Amino acid sequence: MEKPRFRLLAVATVLSLCTIVMLAQAEAHAPKETKETIVVTWNKAMLQAIRDTHPGPPIVARMLAITHTCMYDTWAAYDRVAVGTRLGGILRRPVSEHTRSNKKKAMSFAAYRALADLFPTEVAKFNAVMTQLGYDPTDTSTDPDTPAGVGNVACQAVLDFRHHDGSNQLGDLHPGAYSDYTNYTPVNTWDHINDPNRWQPLRVPDGDGGFAIQQFIAPHWTNVIPFALKRPDQFAPKDPNFYPRDAAQYLKQAKQILDYSANLTDREKVIAEYWADGPSSELPPGHWTLFAEFVSGRDHHTLDQDVKMFFAMTNAVFDASISSWHFKRFYDYIRPVSAIHFLFSGQQVQAWAGPGLGTRLIDGADWQPYQALTFVTPPFAEYVSGHSIFSASAARILKLFTGSDRFGYSVTIPAGQSFVEPGLVPASDLTLRWRTFGDAADEAGISRRYGGIHFVDGDLQARKMGKKIGKQAWRKALTFFHGTAGTPLDDSNRDHDDREDDYEDRDERD
Repeated sequence: MEKPRFRLLAVATVLSLCTIVMLAQAEAHAPKETKETIVVTWNKAMLQAIRDTHPGPPIVARMLAITHTCMYDTWAAYDRVAVGTRLGGILRRPVSEHTRSNKKKAMSFAAYRALADLFPTEVAKFNAVMTQLGYDPTDTSTDPDTPAGVGNVACQAVLDFRHHDGSNQLGDLHPGAYSDYTNYTPVNTWDHINDPNRWQPLRVPDGDGGFAIQQFIAPHWTNVIPFALKRPDQFAPKDPNFYPRDAAQYLKQAKQILDYSANLTDREKVIAEYWADGPSSELPPGHWTLFAEFVSGRDHHTLDQDVKMFFAMTNAVFDASISSWHFKRFYDYIRPVSAIHFLFSGQQVQAWAGPGLGTRLIDGADWQPYQALTFVTPPFAEYVSGHSIFSASAARILKLFTGSDRFGYSVTIPAGQSFVEPGLVPASDLTLRWRTFGDAADEAGISRRYGGIHFVDGDLQARKMGKKIGKQAWRKALTFFHGTAGTPLDDSNRDHDDREDDYEDRDERD
């Protein structure tokens, strides 16, 4: 069947306002702090680099994990018990050197080396951070008797390992950094659905007056070496609904998306936009490190606490990226926008009709998600939801690290600050509040259903997976904190009963 092009409504106006509003919302996302640890300082530098360079979600998850692992492995050299992920306790320094000053300097060199490797176009900005901190970014010493040497050596060991982890960062498996080397080819074309169960690349506005055909981001990600996962499919979801085998459920999930679309409230629209984290944002993996920054300030964290919290959380999210992208490639499942066009083309459906048009009867072939016109639907398959699995895994780590699910964070979106319907939504200032980390993760998940990006199963199955991935990553992180990694006391890979209560290790806060 032929898929009509989207009707572009007030494109020039929307696009001109989009950048302004997205920058305002990025500021709204950022927690306010009075004093920050060096971990937070470098996390902020990394998030800005992510916003400026636009890598895809799984790539962002890996970048975050590598940088925080470099800082953690360096910090471990200045702890009595902890071991690093690559060199164990080889770099451990005498207790007399376990000072905050040495840790801060060594970790800064580690973060700098990681970021310079991951974001080569942004080195000048990282140089500026080093200079502001009073460090020389040209110091490439590998002398383990110096903080700079410890940071450089510890991070290089992580980078050497990760350069050959299956991500194709160096472009040595196929030309182009992070490019696919598995010969993925979509079954459907942008203008024709050959299989209603498979992902369809879309023809979307490129923001410069032209159009672009979507390319599946990182279909090879199942081959990336994880942090704690035994294998990418360790926590497998149930199968999605296939057409025509599961025709009734297939139709039901599509109608649910149309029902959301037709009845969107201002709150639901704001939720869809707040969590969208599209291009020019820190993306979902980075969004949760903003929440970690808030927790750091809220609980007055020390450097020692932050390095462990960010290490555990970013590696959990990294594992979540590998698992979710494995199933995105395995099922290659259709997105709601394509399924609705397939099912309802030529039929009148009640739905959101576009920016400023409200709910109307429209041809099903013209339906579009509640998203910015330049980012109608992400360029990869639906099942399972990245937002849901990233958020559930991160929320689980924050709960386990802090010993409580209490979050207590909120964000207020000023009236009219929507980038989908600027000047109209919300009608008045609207505040989103999350009492618990779990509440925030659940809202991130359902936001994708409000926005028309995911079906219900893609959301709920990913939430379940994310919780399990977070729990397993936490167990693995503890073996490094406690110095038992790779020893007979390392039980992080034993089978655990998923029904067991979440345990807490409050010593991690001491």
